[in-house]
This record gives sequence, C-alpha cells and structure tokens, in this order.
Amino acid sequence: MFHPLRYLFVGIGSILLLGLSIWAIAPAPTRWLLTFAVGAPEISPWLIVGNLVFLSLGLLALSHSWMGWVTVTVSCLALILSASPLSQFQAANQVAQQTFVQVIGADYPAIAGSRLQTKGRSQPFVLADSFRGIATAPVRETPDIPFAQPDGVPLTLTLYQPAQSGTYPGIVMIYGGSWQTGSPAANAQFARYMANQGYVVWAISYRHAPAYQFPAQLEDVQTALEFLKDHAKAYETDAERIALLGRSAGAQLALLAAYQPGPLSIRAVVDYYGPIDLLNGYYDIPKPNPLDVRDVLETFLGGTPDQVEERYKAASPSSFVAPNLPPSLLIYGGKDHIVEAKFGQTMAKRLAAADNRVGFIKIPWADHAFDAVFNGVSNQLALYYTERFLAWALR
Repeated sequence: MFHPLRYLFVGIGSILLLGLSIWAIAPAPTRWLLTFAVGAPEISPWLIVGNLVFLSLGLLALSHSWMGWVTVTVSCLALILSASPLSQFQAANQVAQQTFVQVIGADYPAIAGSRLQTKGRSQPFVLADSFRGIATAPVRETPDIPFAQPDGVPLTLTLYQPAQSGTYPGIVMIYGGSWQTGSPAANAQFARYMANQGYVVWAISYRHAPAYQFPAQLEDVQTALEFLKDHAKAYETDAERIALLGRSAGAQLALLAAYQPGPLSIRAVVDYYGPIDLLNGYYDIPKPNPLDVRDVLETFLGGTPDQVEERYKAASPSSFVAPNLPPSLLIYGGKDHIVEAKFGQTMAKRLAAADNRVGFIKIPWADHAFDAVFNGVSNQLALYYTERFLAWALR
C-alpha cells in the first residue's frame, strides 16, 4: 500500500517523464532545450521502461487516489510519445536497405567480408545495446600529434589505431561545432569503434571562427591530408584507401575536401548532417531555429550573402557537384532544425544525376547531433550502414 504522499510523488514523476518524452517528437525552439530534443529520441527505450513503471504504479493506485488516474493518463500519453522512434524504425531501415541495394548492389550485406562478420554490427538495432552500451575493444590512442601551425595556431590530431600493428585503410574524422568550437577528442567512442574494426582514424583539428573565417578551415583540412600523405607509413595507414567523415560543420569540410583536388585521392566521404547549400540555407532557415543559422553563417563567412556571396558559394559542397566524385553517404535527421534533411536529399539527387554513387539515409525521428548518444537508436542505425559503406568503399 502507498502512503498518500507517495501518490503525489508518483503523479509528479509521471508528469516529469512526460515532459521529457515530448522531446522524442518535438523540435527544440531554443538552444538550451536542444539537449532534450537531441537526447530524448535516442534514449527512447529507457523512456519506455520508465513510463511502463509509472503506468504500473498508477494502476496500483487507481482505487486509492485520484492521483492514480492522473498517473495512468499521463503515463499512457508519455508511452505513446516515447515509443515513436521505435515505431518508425522498421520503415526507416527498409528505405536504407533499398538505398544500399541501389548504391552497392543486392549483395551489400556480404560486401564487408570478415571484418564485419567478426566485429561489425549484426543488426541495425540491438535493444540490449541501448541499455548496456556498444562495447569496443582496446585500441592504440595517440593524442596531440602536431601537424601544422598556421599563423601560430597549433593544430593537432588524435590517432586511433587497431591494437595489432599492420597497414590499414584510414578515416579522416572532422568534428562539428558551428566552425567555432570542438576538438579532435570529440566522438572518441566512434573513433575507437572504427579502429577496432581495422581502420586508422585520424581525428584532426582546424582553426575556428570568428578569429578565422573560411577558407582557413578547408586549408587546414588539406594540410592535415598532406601530413597524412607524408606520414602514412609511419602511422600504419594505406594512403591509397582514405575516406573522409565529418559531422555538421565538419561534414561540410569533408565534402569540400573530397570533391576538390587535394594531396590525396579520396576513396569515399561520409556526411553526418552537414550544411550543403550555404547560400540557400541562409534564406531558407528552419522553423524553429534554435542556433540562429544566419548568425552562425555570418560568423563563419564574414558577412551576409549580399556582402560575400561568392564566399557562400565557395563554401557550399553543392557548388562542386560533377561526375566522377568519390562515393558519398549522406545521413540526416528528419527532426533536425539546424541542418534540415531536405538539403541532404537535394544534394543526393544532384550527385546521382551526375552519375555518382550516393546513398542518402533520413532518420525520421532524429535531431541534429543524434550520434552524441553512441548507443542511441539513431546512431545504431547510422553506424550499421556507415561501417558497411566504408568496408565496401575501402575494400
């Protein structure tokens, strides 16, 4: 039996859990709410369990307090909201499967060979991993390797290597942060995971706005690639098998570096929710607009399109669509109100029309930076297809 005061606590708890569950479907209207909007869909299995617990407590209290009815009603609504990502998962995965069949071929599940058979994800989603996490074996990590010092700004990289010595394909990983913040230490779980699969991951840094505006960031990426070319053997990397992978602002830099001449021949590029068309993105802003997209672009590019239109075009990966580009994988969240999925989808169509291999995956429930929750629902799906894409492209 509950003490009467406990009924109140149960009711309040169910209401708080409803408040969090709302963000499984709602976009963030402000910056400070963005964490909830990003995280709630990714921890939806946890929310489902929590809502079921409160629903059970409410049912037990129905005959003893009116608060039991409140708890049951609130928990049922919260349960529906928190179940939304998982209810959409099968359909989203089927679309991703169809995309891979078109890009790679009907035998894409087998293209990864022994690497994925022994270490890769067996399924696009494993419920148990949502609770226990995604395990990774130890790898060799070397932080703070200096590779350049433009204008006296030290640029470093963190290297993630497989545990055993050898020669491996490389992934150059570029962090996001509105071109203003971030470090090579970002997304370390992903880097360790890929190193454990047999890649050398080069997590690089670049100069930040507003002190440095475009094209300084792209120049720094090219400098890092030059460093990789010169030191590939020393760091056990096959310079003929290099992919670029970036997130948000880092994805924009990855696409630009992959689609333009540089010191290395890039075999593939992976874009996680990266800006594509900065000129149109300035005018076609998301609603809501939690990060003030226009302010971010002006800080990065040094003015409005009226002032520096050519710089907006030069910083847009869409400006460099042409035949014979490296294969591209574009992954966007359908709930993203920082970089909307429609820009990635348009880019994918343009790349395909130019006879390039391109896969576009839209995760309907996911927000910007969904992969910050490494074992989250969205990142499990993205990781499953990313590792297969890279295993195929760098085979």
